[in-house]
Amino acid sequence: MSRPDVVDSVAELRARIRDWRRDGQRIALVPTMGALHDGHLSLIKIALERADRCVVSIFVNPTQFAPSEDLDKYPRQLARDLYMLTMAKADLAFTPDVNEMYPPGFATKISVGGPSAGLETDFRPTFFDGVATVVAKLLLQAVPDFAIFGEKDYQQLCVVKQLCRDLDLPVEIIGAPTIRDAHGLAMSSRNAYLDEAELQTARQFNLILRKAATALAAGAGQEETIAEASRALIVAGFQKVDYVEARESLTLAPWRHDRMGRVLAAAWLGKTRLIDNVDVSTA
Repeated sequence: MSRPDVVDSVAELRARIRDWRRDGQRIALVPTMGALHDGHLSLIKIALERADRCVVSIFVNPTQFAPSEDLDKYPRQLARDLYMLTMAKADLAFTPDVNEMYPPGFATKISVGGPSAGLETDFRPTFFDGVATVVAKLLLQAVPDFAIFGEKDYQQLCVVKQLCRDLDLPVEIIGAPTIRDAHGLAMSSRNAYLDEAELQTARQFNLILRKAATALAAGAGQEETIAEASRALIVAGFQKVDYVEARESLTLAPWRHDRMGRVLAAAWLGKTRLIDNVDVSTA
């Protein structure tokens, strides 16, 4: 089994993709920040079902981290990531450095309204500007037919879809189901920060959100249900809850009972911030 080719410049990336295009092949892109896990591998599987070639970008994007966040501590393990890409049969790894993505004099950012309002933005006000800018760059660099994003980062998925609609980017954005461990915990690179006791607490996260989503789907009052979910997270052992909210699935506007909905939440275990979400209609 051969390791995927590795390129670290936009020029090399475009040259490889140009050759594939010349042969009439379809391209899928899976953007990542590395520290790959089974969730990422599920995105690659979907990419290869849709396209002839799969490009995986590995870039820890500094513009989506605030000064107080964990940019320097974010796990970087390229050798292991390339091994996992080999097992997943990805065709190409794009591994640019910061100067390649943001060369000296770079002065542009993209700000997406709509689904970026509230939730993550209330606590990380510059986050989605950084996400939108780097995703737009990756999509313009690779010009894929498809790009695959996980539903675990549900607000991000909605922002990326809005970005592509608004800027007429010719790519189909595909949302992939969240991959969970045997206890229901959503796969995340940041799970590696958790000690054993915190891991046991983290596994209550999805159960509490599912209980809230089930209650909402059955007609329970939204304010009381959301407040109870927040209390339950603290009782379970989370130190702080940033938010638990019910939003419309497509727009992330405040949820109404006659619309498809999502319960989205962010909470802290020690120094680790976890996010998750549950579809109200399938809870």
